[in-house]
Amino acid sequence: MYERSPLFDEKEKAVLLYTERMTRAAGAGLRDMAVGELKRHFTEDQIVELALVICMANFTNRFNSGLRIEPDLG
Repeated sequence: MYERSPLFDEKEKAVLLYTERMTRAAGAGLRDMAVGELKRHFTEDQIVELALVICMANFTNRFNSGLRIEPDLG
């Protein structure tokens, strides 16, 4: 859906594509395409940081889900 949305620019769409591929653990070829798009907008260091943030969010979500921990929306 975001791919055709006018609400996101090309840089944001590249981040969303990469996030989607990392989260769904798609094949290496799909991640390569997503990384290629990121390289048009970000440095290597920024891509590493982005990957870390995505992985930490996925870890937190799976950890909480596995233990049936509800977030404190406090």
